[in-house]
Parts: sequence; C-alpha cells; structure tokens
Amino acid sequence: MSAAELKAETKDIVLDEVFPHAPETIWKTLTSAQLIARWLMKPTGFEAVVGNTFTFQTTPGGNWDGVIHCRVLEVVAFRRLVYAWKGGDARNTGYGAPLDTTVTWSLTPVEAGTRIQLVHAGFVLPRNESAYTVMSGGWKKVVRQLDEISGEES
Repeated sequence: MSAAELKAETKDIVLDEVFPHAPETIWKTLTSAQLIARWLMKPTGFEAVVGNTFTFQTTPGGNWDGVIHCRVLEVVAFRRLVYAWKGGDARNTGYGAPLDTTVTWSLTPVEAGTRIQLVHAGFVLPRNESAYTVMSGGWKKVVRQLDEISGEES
C-alpha cells in the first residue's frame, strides 16, 4: 500500500427515512427495471438475482465512458437488496475517478409504513470526494422520487 492509500479515508452515504407504503410496494419499486428507470436511471440487464450483472449509463467524464457496472450481491425479498456499484477511470481525477462501492437498501416494516435505509458505502477520499459530494445530494433526490413512485404503485 502506498502512503497515499494509507492516508485515504472511506466515507459512506447513509439515508434513513420512513415512507407510508408497505415493504412489498417499495420492494417492487426497487426491483422493477421499468420503475428503477423512473426514480434512478434506466438499468440495462437488471434482475434482482444474486450474481446478476447490470449497468447504468450516466454522464461521461474525462476518460470515463459514464457506465456504472453493477452486480447483485444479496437479495432478501421485501427486506434487503445489495449491489456493487463500480465506475470511473484511473486516468481521471475528480468526476469520473475510479469508484468501487456498494449500495445497500434495507426495508423494515414499521407502524407508519416502511423504514427504508440506503447505505452507499466505500467512497475512498480524497479520490472519490467529487462523487461523494455529488451523490450525497443526488441520493436524497432519488429517495424522494422512490417514495413518489411507490405511492403511485400502492
């Protein structure tokens, strides 16, 4: 490990909300490719099956083509969905720098509906500072849209 890697710090984005929808409704919104396209980005090849690989396309930057490579790591119906989220290019600094993270959605039934926790883990700082900053605000918007779409599905 280099001195820079030893000094690197990892950060996670954590959002915790309660939505007035059943876990089954939110699960459908989290695991339907057509619905994911409405609240996040259009996935290519998504299925909620462990080992399945899929991609998202976002804005390219520098040497990065904008493709986010994902692989489903864990599926517990109506409770938990985990996938790897990788992208970027080693020649980039700032936007489009290499990113090797994990997205975890946890659903817990509560009296008011469902507690949803999103953890996007593994941002390595300072390399992923740009992605961390942009995605911290971005995930807040995404989770609000997830709530809206889930409301339409209930």
